[in-house]
Amino acid sequence: MPSRDAVSYFGAGPAPLPTPVLEEASKVLLNYHDSGIGITEISHRSPEANAILAHTQSSLRKLLDIPESDGPEGYQILFLQGGGSGEFSAVVYHMVSVWLGALAKKRQQGLDQEAARLRLDYLVTGSWSLKASQEAARLVGAEHVNGVTDARKHRDGKFGLIPPPDTWTQTKTNDDVALTYYCDNETVDGVEFPSPPSGQNLVADMSSNFLSRPVDIRRHAAIFGGAQKNVGTTGITIAIVSNSILPPHAEMADPTLLRKLGLPVGPVVLDWPTIAKNNSLYNTLPIFDVWIAGQVMQRLLDQSPVEKSPRIAEQEAESNKKSQMLYSVLDGHSDVYNVVPDKSVRSRMNICFRVKGGDAEAEKAFLKGAEGKGLMGLKGHRSVGGIRISNYNAVAVAAAEKLARYMEEFAGERKA
Repeated sequence: MPSRDAVSYFGAGPAPLPTPVLEEASKVLLNYHDSGIGITEISHRSPEANAILAHTQSSLRKLLDIPESDGPEGYQILFLQGGGSGEFSAVVYHMVSVWLGALAKKRQQGLDQEAARLRLDYLVTGSWSLKASQEAARLVGAEHVNGVTDARKHRDGKFGLIPPPDTWTQTKTNDDVALTYYCDNETVDGVEFPSPPSGQNLVADMSSNFLSRPVDIRRHAAIFGGAQKNVGTTGITIAIVSNSILPPHAEMADPTLLRKLGLPVGPVVLDWPTIAKNNSLYNTLPIFDVWIAGQVMQRLLDQSPVEKSPRIAEQEAESNKKSQMLYSVLDGHSDVYNVVPDKSVRSRMNICFRVKGGDAEAEKAFLKGAEGKGLMGLKGHRSVGGIRISNYNAVAVAAAEKLARYMEEFAGERKA
């Protein structure tokens, strides 16, 4: 059986965690801070749990320079359950309610006709934004969902680029737009936005590149991400939500009105105002998962000890270094390796490529050779095949260097 040090894991998620965090986790699972009980056994409403929650929230604010204020310019940090897929729904429930609440405040009559104007703008640039748009259509009806762009229409039916903004068809009237949605990094297709798009009430799924680079928080109404890529374990989802779209700064539509107009009322466990009002403790929060996230965040802060905002720059530099190293090998052996996405939108987190144009035997040989060297988790997503290197934060530079050497060796053998 190989030791942990002998294996370099590049799986797409759950992703590797820093070994020191796991070592400390093994201790607190048995006895948290000499309390005599394990961390999974303490009450989520205990002083210890509240301290864990406060530390994790504070660490995240420092890392991403998240405004802290009770006014509309501030942002709430929420911990939820249900993964990114749960937030596909939560986003729709919330933003539709905010939109209709604002409309009802202006007009008391003819709301059914006015509600027909509702639009949710989606930028479909990969498998996950496609799923999010499909969930929106399922909840509110396809007639209310506007596909701003569909990258497949610009690349022979396949994802792999972000079409230029001058080809987008955003809803023309801002007052009709409840949200503009994009997925910052598409894990399946290896596509990453170089910078945020523009749009009314901007909402981002950052599940797979969260905490890998600075984020312009103030441009967004909300950002969410599952923790299991760069932050922690699979038990929690993090949402960063602007106070401007939360009570008392925003008026939510009454559930009776939503039902009357045929619009959905979401479950309370996905209700952002409820979660925010209760400091993420409305239901039993998995405190161990929050603790893991807090430990990972503290390590990132320790990488950037100088007090500056945001403090994620060191991790960004490391992520860039690893991805550039790996893409350099791929580009240097273009007769063996074929990078899938367009060069302008290559993901730093998920490096997707084919071997010998997708030759099945060549790709099997690549994966077998990699596993023989302890390089694991490189098989592409089942829907697209190929090879995928997931370059998440806990993947060490040394692991990326080891993989780069193997890729060089394999390419040399294929050329011989």
